[in-house]
Amino acid sequence: MANGILKGKKGIIFGALDEQSIAWKVAEQAYAEGAEFTLTNAPVAMRMGAIQQLADKCNTEVIPADATSNEDLEKLFKDSQEKLGGKLDFVLHSIGMSPNVRKGKHYTDLNYDWYHKTLDISAMSFHRVLQTAKSMDALNEWASVLALTYIAAQRVFPDYNDMADAKSLLESITRSFGYQYGEAKKVRVNTISQSPTRTTAGSGVKGFNAFLNYAESMSPLGNASADECAAYCVMMFSDYTKKITMQNLFHDGGFSFTGVSQGVMEKFED
Repeated sequence: MANGILKGKKGIIFGALDEQSIAWKVAEQAYAEGAEFTLTNAPVAMRMGAIQQLADKCNTEVIPADATSNEDLEKLFKDSQEKLGGKLDFVLHSIGMSPNVRKGKHYTDLNYDWYHKTLDISAMSFHRVLQTAKSMDALNEWASVLALTYIAAQRVFPDYNDMADAKSLLESITRSFGYQYGEAKKVRVNTISQSPTRTTAGSGVKGFNAFLNYAESMSPLGNASADECAAYCVMMFSDYTKKITMQNLFHDGGFSFTGVSQGVMEKFED
């Protein structure tokens, strides 16, 4: 049930593709909580998804932008402020893609041109977003910027491949830029480390069902859903979390701090 905790807040949501996307769920819940925002995705992704349906539902506009392009990001922040009537209060970075994963390259046999694209799209783009916003003075004081990550940044999940490296870089950027932006403008920068979630992108990872089922069996509260992640993002955009910054916030039902669950132990008793 909505409580209007984002009433008067303005933002940008990156990465909504279809109804399975976490960014799609965030947009729906942010709108229900009173926020105004623009939606954006890469032009190639927009052709594959249904983002205009989401824009119609949330009474907003889609502004195409390649997050690896400084020029596109500058236009996005400029047009968003014009559309929304002022500086922004929140940004969601829900972007990730690995050509090596898509093309089945093993981690020990990466194509380095593709590896660079993985890092550029999935992590360096976050630095570009933050740097563009700061240089344009596009965010209000106490604005909240979030990126979505995964525990493979800290622990080995073999099939997560070079995306694990990208998430490690993403989390480092969060800390480093979070410090700088906090000092300069009181802007909060955090990542949310979400449970494996059945999205269009996540389902493309080899062995995804095993990821999902293992995490469910290890998490005392079970896996967090996309809708539950969206609710967490909305809370992080609100004024209830004004002093949280530079953090990697686990949203995974307790998976991240469980050594072994009783259910998993029982599978090995024999």
